[in-house]
Amino acid sequence: MPNERILVVEDEQDILELVRYNLARENYKVFCAASGEEAIKIVASEPLDLIVLDLMLPRMDGLEVTRRLKKNPRTQNIFIVMLTAKGSEADIVAGLELGADDYITKPFSPRVLLARIKAVIRR
Repeated sequence: MPNERILVVEDEQDILELVRYNLARENYKVFCAASGEEAIKIVASEPLDLIVLDLMLPRMDGLEVTRRLKKNPRTQNIFIVMLTAKGSEADIVAGLELGADDYITKPFSPRVLLARIKAVIRR
């Protein structure tokens, strides 16, 4: 039974709820944020194993969130799975080079997302 703690960062409420529901059904402890700033605050107060991170967020985008987390020794080892509509080669390369562990483009299959999260956590 998983006991990993996962933060979902997504500003589209329906997608946030879809991901939250599917993770909770797999017995993950799920936290939710609708902005980059909110994500940074949650990361500062909760020990997390993985973040599912949208790139196109209000005010602070997902790339900036990733930069900040990977620069901080306390948060640099949190796994990051980017889940975004930005699917160009340049976007994917930028996300992975900043430190994302996986990159999934929308639209996505919840089953594939769960499988990829499990694969990242197994590493």
